[in-house]
Amino acid sequence: MKRVNVRKLILAIADVFIIVISGLIVNFILSFFDFIGAEASKGLLYYIIVDLVMCVFMMYVLGGYSRLWRYFNIKDYLVCALAMAFGFTLGYVISMFLQVPQRIIFVLCYFLVATIGVLAFRFIFKRTFLNLTEAGRADVYERTLIVGAGNAGRMILTEIKNARYDENSPVRNILPVCFADDDITKLRSKINGVEVVGTTPEIPKICTDYHIDNIIVALPSCEEEDKRRILDYCSATECKIKVIPYLSELLFDDKHTQLISQAKEIKIEDLLGRKPIEFNKEEIRSFITGKVCLVTGGGGSIGSELVRQIAKYSPKQIIIVDIYENNAYDIQQELVLEYGSSLNLVTLISSVRDYDKMDVIFRKYRPQLVFHAAAHKHVPLMETVPEEAVKNNIFGTFNVATLAEFYGVDKFVMISTDKAVNPTNVMGATKRACEMIIQYKAQTSTHTEFVTTRFGNVLGSNGSVIPLFRRQIESGSPVTVTHPDIIRYFMTIPEAVSLVLEAGAMAKGGEIFVLDMGAPVKITTLAENLIRMYGKVPYKDVPIVFTGLRPGEKLFEELLMDEEGLESTANKKIFIGNQIDIDAEDMLAKLHNLRKAADENDSEKTVELLSEMVPTFNHQVN
Repeated sequence: MKRVNVRKLILAIADVFIIVISGLIVNFILSFFDFIGAEASKGLLYYIIVDLVMCVFMMYVLGGYSRLWRYFNIKDYLVCALAMAFGFTLGYVISMFLQVPQRIIFVLCYFLVATIGVLAFRFIFKRTFLNLTEAGRADVYERTLIVGAGNAGRMILTEIKNARYDENSPVRNILPVCFADDDITKLRSKINGVEVVGTTPEIPKICTDYHIDNIIVALPSCEEEDKRRILDYCSATECKIKVIPYLSELLFDDKHTQLISQAKEIKIEDLLGRKPIEFNKEEIRSFITGKVCLVTGGGGSIGSELVRQIAKYSPKQIIIVDIYENNAYDIQQELVLEYGSSLNLVTLISSVRDYDKMDVIFRKYRPQLVFHAAAHKHVPLMETVPEEAVKNNIFGTFNVATLAEFYGVDKFVMISTDKAVNPTNVMGATKRACEMIIQYKAQTSTHTEFVTTRFGNVLGSNGSVIPLFRRQIESGSPVTVTHPDIIRYFMTIPEAVSLVLEAGAMAKGGEIFVLDMGAPVKITTLAENLIRMYGKVPYKDVPIVFTGLRPGEKLFEELLMDEEGLESTANKKIFIGNQIDIDAEDMLAKLHNLRKAADENDSEKTVELLSEMVPTFNHQVN
């Protein structure tokens, strides 16, 4: 506050000096050339005082003293000029009222000289201040390349220059050095003194030649394929990368008035080659609002995101069921901090394997919607203890689905995986068995609508490759990839959960909802890009070691079984696999035998019976 007051005082003193001196100089020159008479000069002091008071007053009222010198732009200069015009007009009117004689030629010349002086002082002081400050801080600037010389790039350049010396700005140390743009008509042109020096394929060379530290990708309307290509060029450098989101993701409100504040660190999902899938939020809102929602596995990566998104749609109550108390506690505390008592939240440490305990929960809380996310999902670990995967995944699902039907739940949504399609591992086979149970329930239920959602790997979820790669890079260890040619479909956690919610909203019973996940991603490329995002060079700074396929692992995953076919939905990115008839008597008999083998902890027999239940299960032991 003191610094602000001192700045205003200095500006006001400068204006007083300029206005007074301008009046004396103009009077001397006009008197010398005999443009005004002695009578007019007699009232000079009174007139200068009146103009001075009015000009300083108008400058204060219109905000001429509220902007820092370094932020002055054309608009601020115009405000100052307008304040001077109003001040001189009021001064002239008051002088006429006080009968202080003045010639029009003196008033006009005085106004012009004083206004030019006031504006020139601000301009000269600003340039001197900036030059001195830049010279003293040149060593702490982060040299930045802006990719995209369009409107977004221009806006960012202006925002950076305005914020460079704001002590509270997170971008105050950014120094825009150059632009890159694929429009060749812009090459060698300058935008506010910053030159367009090359095209996007030249980004690695530009970063080397111009000693770039940061890259800001300012292409909010860029097609996803082009954006992926450009991010690949950026990732080939050792620079820190920030990305302006797509136009549909940008916010323009009182809290988000600038583009630069919405720039994000490059994330691995930016390299997937597609925009985030958009979902029908109103349909989801009507599905969730006012309902009692139960989420099994509610503390896990998918389950906790489900709980977060459900909470946004004003449910009547959320019941989190999870066997792992730490995760359940974390999401509970997160929601309590965010919603307080406005969210009716119940957190229960329970296992879906325990039928009697789950019966107590259903009987007490009477959920209307059930989201079943509880499962063992780690492929190699489940290969070593297949009976545990069967107990938790298959019979945990059977317990919850049976109780949902008995207690008249409106909709039951199970989360499955692409590994359930033609499975080669125990985990995938158990999830396929779960899908069969849900389709069996859909065939026999008279009230509850049972539905399955199936998607590929979820970025950042527990057990996914990204957290493992990050830990390896941060610890200085080699990044381990099982096979150089292994590929996977990927989606983000929010996308996965939104798919679950919209599928639940549109479900009629028995469907398997599949997300169009775009082109599959090569895991080796994913690892290389992640290493570059840490500013390191793959194979040089961080080795990539190929360890061989793990037990039950495939080179590629599928999202649909041959016999399922596809049906489109209102969302062009969501498809429905056709329901397959389940022989209830045969399946129940196989479930009985499978339960007996699992309860006896007979791993070999469990896998054998699982293969009988899931005909497409081709167990591979590496």
